[in-house]
Amino acid sequence: MGLAKAHYSFLNILIQKISSTRLVSRFFACNLHRIDELYLKLSHGRKTLTQVLAGLPVVLLTASGARSGLPRTTPLACIPDLDHPNQFAVIASNLGQPHHPAWYYNLKAHPRATGVIDRQVETYIAHEANDEEYARFWQVATEIYPGYQLYQERLGKRRIPIMVLKAEEK
Repeated sequence: MGLAKAHYSFLNILIQKISSTRLVSRFFACNLHRIDELYLKLSHGRKTLTQVLAGLPVVLLTASGARSGLPRTTPLACIPDLDHPNQFAVIASNLGQPHHPAWYYNLKAHPRATGVIDRQVETYIAHEANDEEYARFWQVATEIYPGYQLYQERLGKRRIPIMVLKAEEK
């Protein structure tokens, strides 16, 4: 699936630290998906800006809109499951904003989604992480991107949801 443990450059680490600050994460919450979409087009579908600058593994996740039913594609950092290579998780942190991201509600309403990782297309079934999965994925997520811990501290009582996506059996 192409989700090996990441190795970060100095630039990746610097970008991760800057992007997790309150001001920058607020800006990215509103604009990063647009920037990533543009960069994705410019790279002919090979990379998002998040992948290049922050060094994070990314999935292009297409889920049906919760209310509209229309396909919605969002580039998201994905957290590998090293024990189960046919699944991964996405963290609904919304970059530390006080509300859940729209894609979270889309997956809750319509758990069948398509994901593209390293140009490989798969169909996945999503579910919200149970307690054991949550602890395991949260640990890996904060190792891959320490900003998640800062987001959780900023959010206080709102627990950041984790959605687990498992490849649909063919």
